[in-house]
Amino acid sequence: MNPIIPTPEQVPVLYVIVVYTVVIFAFWVIPGARVVITPLKLFTIGWHEFCHIVAAVFTGGTVNRVSIDPDNGGITQVHGGNHPVILISGYIGSTIMGGVFMLAGFDILVAKILSFVLGLGLIAPLVLVRNKLTILLIIVYEGILVGFWFIDHGQALRWYCLFVGVMNIFYVVWDVADDKYFRKQNDSDATQFAIMYPVLPAHIWATVWILFEIGILVSFVLLGIVAFKRTNAQMYAEAGESPNSTRVVLSHSLMGSSTAHFLPT
Repeated sequence: MNPIIPTPEQVPVLYVIVVYTVVIFAFWVIPGARVVITPLKLFTIGWHEFCHIVAAVFTGGTVNRVSIDPDNGGITQVHGGNHPVILISGYIGSTIMGGVFMLAGFDILVAKILSFVLGLGLIAPLVLVRNKLTILLIIVYEGILVGFWFIDHGQALRWYCLFVGVMNIFYVVWDVADDKYFRKQNDSDATQFAIMYPVLPAHIWATVWILFEIGILVSFVLLGIVAFKRTNAQMYAEAGESPNSTRVVLSHSLMGSSTAHFLPT
């Protein structure tokens, strides 16, 4: 079998990625519906800003202020550091995180591991959030995450994590959409690139980053197809066994598969 040809278990993942992209865009730009995905937006925006923070610290900068808002986006105010590196780190970090979460769509065990990352990431914004509805929604999303562990051996976690993966990997699209439709207070990084490098307008920068995201998406999808050629029975066994047994199942399945600058979101 050609390793890049998806198995019957993998084909639905490809269709779901397309559906999720459309659904997320709709929820992100439709007033009222935007509120429903607030916890996942906070997770996505928070990770994006965290990447800016890490880049600022590692390039010798100092973080003065961080703000994360589901409507106005996020902003990281830094002093010093390498501004171009700090700026590109946000979109790169969001895209890579999205790619990793997309791998969860191909395997239950990967989804279970990443569910701990997601669980922590959903709780973290509570440090900054004071809105009661947002707090309630975060609790609901955490409850759904826990409940999905017990649905069909954790199979439901695959689709939860895949949704988060699509949301992160296409963050440029949502970021620019906020600029276009809602004129958010904090400019998108695409706008910041146009300010820093005015040779290209913001929409061209956005296009460049979207092409980058599509390239990463294709790369992770191919990785998922090649590395996780499992039947549902194999995934159930792998996700339910002890760590030592899991390594045996993993090896077997892999062998089988070879047959002061503001940095907004």
